[in-house]
Amino acid sequence: MSGITPCLWFDGQAEEAASFYVSIFPHSSVDQNTASPVDNPSNRAGDLMTVEFTLAGQRFIGLNGGPDLPFSEAISFSIDCADQAEVDRYWDALLQDGGTPGPCGWLKDRFGASWQVVPRQLPEMLASADRAAAGRAMQAMLKMEKLDVSELRSAYEGV
Repeated sequence: MSGITPCLWFDGQAEEAASFYVSIFPHSSVDQNTASPVDNPSNRAGDLMTVEFTLAGQRFIGLNGGPDLPFSEAISFSIDCADQAEVDRYWDALLQDGGTPGPCGWLKDRFGASWQVVPRQLPEMLASADRAAAGRAMQAMLKMEKLDVSELRSAYEGV
């Protein structure tokens, strides 16, 4: 098998979205743009049809498919953040120019894509054999928009 590449459907914003995402994540690049060879329901001949790009080593395709299929929270991208500084950086960057914060570390960027900005410590806390501590961390997370590592740790430790 040659791999799996997620294809994201945009309403004419694939190139702008790819450039935006590439500016945020290390080890990222815009790799190739493809124009539509013929008129079709979503594009006119010569218009940008797809953009191939790489985010943090993962390949993606952005398709200018039109307004018919907007993003939903049913699919999201989870960012494994090493610490609070990374949570803050990705959270702020993805909210630029019209993104909206959501509960429990989730947000929607200005293109409507959903992201989970998660400190690495949270899954470790939630998987703990100490189920009471895990429960306290979960309860703390449920009250947050952007996740706060120190507050999660305090809840986990029962402080």
